[in-house]
Amino acid sequence: MTDLSRPFEDTLHMEGDANEHFQLRLYVAGQTPKSVRAYENLKKICEEHLAGRYTIEIIDLMKNPQLAKGDEIVAIPTLVRQLPHPIRKIIGDLSNTERALVGLQIKPA
Repeated sequence: MTDLSRPFEDTLHMEGDANEHFQLRLYVAGQTPKSVRAYENLKKICEEHLAGRYTIEIIDLMKNPQLAKGDEIVAIPTLVRQLPHPIRKIIGDLSNTERALVGLQIKPA
């Protein structure tokens, strides 16, 4: 429940619940080194910062290119945070952990 005594702007920037579940989609193109690195980096970030609070769906655009349209994917690899809202996108192999955490709006553990 939102605290109505807080200014509206403050509620927009509040951190999410520490128990929120993250639904993540990683768009890749086959088993390229960059795609594999993106998955490995994502798995490491999730285990360290979201243990037990995430699901990862891998979408291979070599097998299902039509799926890129739904999330408006223009580059790969791309990570899409479906939940919690708002939807967030990060392009690249996620090797910069700090940038990935900021992009996903996750506080470092």
